[in-house]
This record gives sequence, structure tokens and C-alpha cells, in this order.
Amino acid sequence: MTALHLFDMDGTLLLRSSASLEIGRRTGHLAAIEEYETAAASGAMDNLAFARSCHPLWQTLTEADIAAAFDAAPWIEGVRDVWADIEARGEHSAVVSMSPLFFVERLLDWGVGSVHATDVAIGAPLDPGLVLTHQSKAVIAAELCEKYAVPPDACVAYGDSLSDIALFQALRNTVAVNGDERIRSLARLSYQGTDLRAAYRLARTLLDGPRSDREDGAT
Repeated sequence: MTALHLFDMDGTLLLRSSASLEIGRRTGHLAAIEEYETAAASGAMDNLAFARSCHPLWQTLTEADIAAAFDAAPWIEGVRDVWADIEARGEHSAVVSMSPLFFVERLLDWGVGSVHATDVAIGAPLDPGLVLTHQSKAVIAAELCEKYAVPPDACVAYGDSLSDIALFQALRNTVAVNGDERIRSLARLSYQGTDLRAAYRLARTLLDGPRSDREDGAT
């Protein structure tokens, strides 16, 4: 039986940061993005409002800006190794993020199987129908399970915060990666640290059974 691994990006693969923050840092809009991020984290700003607020700031972005922000971002260690192991086992991986697709899709070059994100057009109006919401993650998980003929109990979600709650409620196998209190309370297992390989080894116990040894940072 194969399996599906679903990864959040902001705060999970990106340590204590997000695509929007990294782009804002590179383009001089960091203060504005920090304000929007704070509002979104508290629930005061929904996904569509966040996308609408950021959209004007993205309109002058170049490929060089996006590449520089991506390359300088604080990625968790071991991302490529984890995705390579998943592929070698004949399993599936996906990143599901509410961040701009033009940033998230660069992870395809690192070996993730597919990416699903808010499709923000540069040089065109924002299409609200292409903005992902918290609930979108659970919907995409169900669609991918059907596509790959993976039963829900063979699907593992990795996340850290508010945007992952619907997904964690929909799935049995969940791993909080540097998660906040809300997501840790929902997660089957939790990992605190800077290496995705350790979180992934922990997640494998949900699919393959427990190991006799414990990973550092795992609870």
C-alpha cells in the first residue's frame, strides 16, 4: 500500500517565516507584511483579505526578486532528503500552502511530487477563486487521496498553525512541526527542531509502526 505525505510550507518547511515575509524582506515591504501576518495569525484577517492586501505589493516582482527571496529563506534542513525517500518508497508527497504559487512551485525542483497554492497573477487582477483557504487544505487532501488511491489512514499531514487545523481535523495521522499550542493539541505526534528528517522519521511510525529508539525533539 502506498502513502501520501502533505506538507504545509510557512512555519513548517520555512522556519519561523513565510513566503510573504521573505518576499517582503527582499522588496522593502517587510513592515506591511508583518502587519498582515499578525492579523492573519490571530484570525482577524482571512485568506482572501490577506491575498488582496499583498497583491498590490507583488505587482512589481521580477523573477530575480522571487528567486532571491526563495534562495535566502530559512528552510528547515533535510527537505530534499525526505522527498527523495518518499519517492524511493513509491509514495507521494505534496506541499499545500496558501502562499503564492510563484514561490511555492520552486519546491518542485527539490523533488516534491506536487504543489498546491494560491495562484497570484503578477500583472493581472487577483482572482478570488484561486485563493486557497484553511478548508482548501482538507479538500485538496481528499482529492489527492482519491487521485492516488491512498486511503485516509495512509495519509500524513505536517503542519504548524491555524491554517492547518482543518487538515489536522480531517486526517488521523498528523505531525506538528514546531507547532503552536492549537496544532499540537490536535496532532498525533509533535516535533520541535530544525531537521525535517527527524520529523519524517517520527511520521513513519504512524505508517510503519513504532521504532525502539526515540528521535531528538520528538514527543
